[in-house]
Amino acid sequence: MSAMSVAPKRILVLHGPNLNLLGVREPGVYGSTTLEGINSALSALARELEVELKTLQSNSEGALVDAIQEAMGDCQGILINPAAYTHTSVAIRDAVAATALPTVEVHLSNIHAREAFRTHSYLAPIAVGQICGFGPESYLLGLRALVSVLEK
Repeated sequence: MSAMSVAPKRILVLHGPNLNLLGVREPGVYGSTTLEGINSALSALARELEVELKTLQSNSEGALVDAIQEAMGDCQGILINPAAYTHTSVAIRDAVAATALPTVEVHLSNIHAREAFRTHSYLAPIAVGQICGFGPESYLLGLRALVSVLEK
C-alpha cells in the first residue's frame, strides 16, 4: 500500500449472547449455520468489498458496551446482532448513540414475527437500518448496506 493510499474502512461486527451456540441452538429458529460459518462468509464478503472486520461475540452486556466504545476512532461503522439484548439493553443503545458510528442491526430470525416481547428493539430507532429474517444472509445484507452507507 503506497503512502497515498487510503486505509480500508474498518467495521466492528458484534454478536450478542448465545450466538456462540449457533448450529446447535434451536435450529428450527436459527438454522444450522455456526457462528464460525457466519464470520467466514462475512470475511469473504469484506475482502470483496475492500473493508476490514473486527469481530467479537460476547454473552456479556458490559463487554459489548466496551467494544462499542472502543470502536470510536478505530472503526467507521458497526454491524451488530444484539440478540436478546435487542429487547432489554438501554446500555448498548446508549453506547451506540454515544459513538455516533453508523450502525446496522441484524437478526437471523424475523423478530417481528415472533413473541411479542421480541418485537421491540432499543437499537432500531438509532440504527441506520435493521435487517432480519434472512438467516445468515441477514449479516451479509447488513454488511453490504453498511458499506454502501459508509461510501456515501
